[in-house]
Amino acid sequence: MEITRNADGTLLVPVQPERRHQSDDTATGAAAGVGADALPDKGPSTRLLHPGEGGYDEALAEWDRQQNPDRDPAVSTASGREAAMTLVHAVAESPDHGVTEAVESLEDPEAGAEALRHVLIGGVPAVEAFSAEVAEAEGGEPLPAHETTKIIGEVLQEFD
Repeated sequence: MEITRNADGTLLVPVQPERRHQSDDTATGAAAGVGADALPDKGPSTRLLHPGEGGYDEALAEWDRQQNPDRDPAVSTASGREAAMTLVHAVAESPDHGVTEAVESLEDPEAGAEALRHVLIGGVPAVEAFSAEVAEAEGGEPLPAHETTKIIGEVLQEFD
């Protein structure tokens, strides 16, 4: 099952079912006075993750890899990092959250996308550091990591 990215930035991710042994089920059921067939379900097979929630950054990076599994590993160049910072700042400052316009305004948007993929691979600490770097380069306060991650997801979706 693949990860699904929704329009609001949430991710629907598969969840590994908890491993349970038949002997554990039977013992639990016997202790509770019920048969093994009366035990509750094993739980949901998916989970909805919101930006900022634990595991979201990793799931977003995996979602991005699923979009193009043959793509080479992400590489961040200096010019790509600058483009990525410009993209994130432009989208964050745009009154209508204009991702398409921000992407189209760059000389080398692909380099910016690669740099953003590289940030995601580093997880929350990398996103926080990137957000601080954007604020230092572009001015203003750093965005919370979950907002930066959501913008990165929107930008990457524009490329796919």
